[in-house]
Amino acid sequence: MLDKLTRWMQKSENDPLLNEYELDLANVPRHIAIIMDGNGRWAKRRALPRVAGHRAGMKTVKEITKAADEIGVEVLTLYAFSTENWKRPAEEVEYLMRLPQEYLATELEELIERNVQVRMVGYEEDLPDYTLKAVVEARDKTRENTGLILNFALNYGSRAEMISAVKQMAQEVKDGTLTIDQIDEETFSSHLTTRGLPDPDLLIRTSGELRLSNFMLWQLAYSEFWFSEVYWPDFSRKHFYEAVKAYQQRNRRYGALT
Repeated sequence: MLDKLTRWMQKSENDPLLNEYELDLANVPRHIAIIMDGNGRWAKRRALPRVAGHRAGMKTVKEITKAADEIGVEVLTLYAFSTENWKRPAEEVEYLMRLPQEYLATELEELIERNVQVRMVGYEEDLPDYTLKAVVEARDKTRENTGLILNFALNYGSRAEMISAVKQMAQEVKDGTLTIDQIDEETFSSHLTTRGLPDPDLLIRTSGELRLSNFMLWQLAYSEFWFSEVYWPDFSRKHFYEAVKAYQQRNRRYGALT
């Protein structure tokens, strides 16, 4: 806590927004998940190709990752590419697949300096070699880091994830390594791609859309939701702090009365 407080005080001297929002350092969400939406519409409003919005959104990833790290968030999960996004035009899909390679090539050194650990949830087998190579390299080089976990949901779909978990448990029951009576919430969670991570405390979605889009349907059961009209490329520290402040003003009861 002392290290976090020291970093907070050092940062607040140069960032008046922290003082403006008066965030409670002791009540920062452990895990924040973000559906980064609106890149294409951001580009369209500027008469630019959709890929220009994705490139602009990459800069926002850098800024929000730094902001999350500086206020003490433990896990930041970014919904980068869904299993349904393969339906988009081939040119756009190829560009999206190149973005992790481009982002990590330019930002990996700073992520290492910040003690950030890079992870990925999703289905690796369908990713292009160049995408997977960049992610695996970043994951290997940051494996021992103990700071913020930057978790990319890449080729991720929650329904497919849950079906896969059910199949794994069914096979274990068939093999005799698991009994039906042993299957509970904890067992199910341990078969998901997010095993070992706390469930998100806060979900943020940008661009004004009010849906989950097949994202962490199991893990978000008791998360707080915060929606913003702002397109992802325009999402700033200010908006991020607003979301965290809103979270801190809520009473999480988990179905109880107090």
